[in-house]
Amino acid sequence: MAALNGFNRKKLGMNITSKQPNTGTTIFTVMSKLAADCGALNLSQGFPNFDCSPKLTDLVTHYLKKGMNQYAPMAGIQPFREVIAQKISDAYQINYHPDTEVTIVSGATEALYAAIVAVVHQGDEVILLEPCYDSYAPAVTLNGGTPVYVTLTPENGYKIDWNVVKSKITERTKLIILNTPHNPTGTVLSEDDLTQLAEIVRDTNIFLIGDEVYEHIIFDGREHWSLLRNPILQERSFICGSFGKTFHVTGWKIGYCLAPKALTEEFRKVHQWLTFSTVTPIQYALADFLKEPDNYLSIPKFYQEKRDKFLTCIKDSRFTYTPAHGSFFQCVNYQNITDEGDYDLAIRLTREIGVASIPVSVFYNQKNDYKILRFCFAKDDETLERAGEHLCKL
Repeated sequence: MAALNGFNRKKLGMNITSKQPNTGTTIFTVMSKLAADCGALNLSQGFPNFDCSPKLTDLVTHYLKKGMNQYAPMAGIQPFREVIAQKISDAYQINYHPDTEVTIVSGATEALYAAIVAVVHQGDEVILLEPCYDSYAPAVTLNGGTPVYVTLTPENGYKIDWNVVKSKITERTKLIILNTPHNPTGTVLSEDDLTQLAEIVRDTNIFLIGDEVYEHIIFDGREHWSLLRNPILQERSFICGSFGKTFHVTGWKIGYCLAPKALTEEFRKVHQWLTFSTVTPIQYALADFLKEPDNYLSIPKFYQEKRDKFLTCIKDSRFTYTPAHGSFFQCVNYQNITDEGDYDLAIRLTREIGVASIPVSVFYNQKNDYKILRFCFAKDDETLERAGEHLCKL
């Protein structure tokens, strides 16, 4: 048998031409593994180290035991889609029909991918505002599109110059992807940003994706200016959200996509071939959990306290920073500390002082190094305090 297996392996040896030849292991996997290997505090990958509400796990257990363990409908269970539509209506006075305009997905990354596949064809251009989440560009290129980058920098607080965006638009522009609150910078879009974007796309056939997974993680009394709040933008937008981020359950990989009926039809044509449906008992549990608005309306205060705790813990360090406006990430500048590249410093800090971070250069196409590290503050207070002690020693 061993000889036969060896023969098969040799016989079936084949060369494969990679569709993503420049893609390696993601920085999140690299840094989390290094943190584990070194016994470091992991403030790199964006996940909480505390549990969700016991009410939510009790609801999941209830529906597991009730036998809700078979395939859900492709678009998601009806009660879940209805409560999401009601939540959006209550928050923004915008109505999405639960049958034809709300789709449950297996994580926001799936929603982003399905939306890109739905509209991007060979030769199309997609405008990406970098630094940006690392799944955007691969999804574009895998579907024959070309990423076109607009580079945001820390010098002006990562504000979007809409004249630059306008200058990047050509007859081949099919899609613009926006992220608010923003990962990795922690910035948020304003009402004026939406107005300027609307003027740019008003008379075009350009679609939009709103990556809004941190919708409820926004600070200092700011509003979440979702793309759906502007009528010109709403009619051409896929809005992608994540309950994993909101309710501290990133491992559940459950999210949704809101889009007008015609866009949803194309979105679902892709979704049905990706995951088809999403884990059933968790859908029922979240449908019940969302009926109590305080379960999500309390989230901004909770995470603002986490942000403030982390900033208090590093206030005596030599890092400089502007407090994040949203997300659960805080970027810090280390120019006063060392001339090292951000990737090298992130590796060294993990190994030598026991705190893992993410170098922000990895979110840029050309790996622009502005001497910025990103720390995740979605951690318990003890972890934040210990991390602060280590970072203040630099």
